[in-house]
Amino acid sequence: MNVYEAVTSRRAVRAFTDQPVPAETLRRVLAAAVWAPSGSNLQPWRAYVLTGQPLAELKKLASERTAANDPWDDPQYQQYPPELKSLYLQRRQAFGAQRYGGLGIARDNWEAARRAASANWACFGAPAALFCYIDRDLGSPQWSDLGMFLQNVMLLLRAEGLHSCPQMAWANYRKTVAEIVSPPDELMLFCGMSIGYEDVTVQEARYPRAPLEDTVTFLGDAG
Repeated sequence: MNVYEAVTSRRAVRAFTDQPVPAETLRRVLAAAVWAPSGSNLQPWRAYVLTGQPLAELKKLASERTAANDPWDDPQYQQYPPELKSLYLQRRQAFGAQRYGGLGIARDNWEAARRAASANWACFGAPAALFCYIDRDLGSPQWSDLGMFLQNVMLLLRAEGLHSCPQMAWANYRKTVAEIVSPPDELMLFCGMSIGYEDVTVQEARYPRAPLEDTVTFLGDAG
């Protein structure tokens, strides 16, 4: 698979088979992913990879919290601005309509939407998961580095025939994740990522991107 194929075939998959992901594959992916760019080579990412019993225990604890209607943990960072500008709000609403509409969930059926969202805590059936932390003292540029590292991970997984689903949702259950991975106090959880082989029997539409001219401006010969 070439780089273009990896980029264009990557998407957030929300249905995985239980086929195990070989440990050597995960190590190979992560060993290459750390070559992501980072300002002054700070390499601000800290990742924990869970499979087998530790992941099963995390899924169990998260499921118990959901069943008990436990409130989410206090946020350590703001996932979205409280008031999105119109352009971004429209894109978010379009995503929600397509995502939940594809599941047959009406826009005002919050209980059904909550049940669908709770699949996050089972990692959508994936047999492997990555949890990415960053030092809480670092700033926005280092968060950008974190994104480039995670993109490397997702593209390299595609090269291995695997899929993934990045999940900021896990930040809402950060204390439960901490029960399993025991991170140092100076670290904060940015996101989880479900990893595995796609369950191709579950169909989900791919979410479109804006036209190129909406997000990119060419100046000079390229224009």
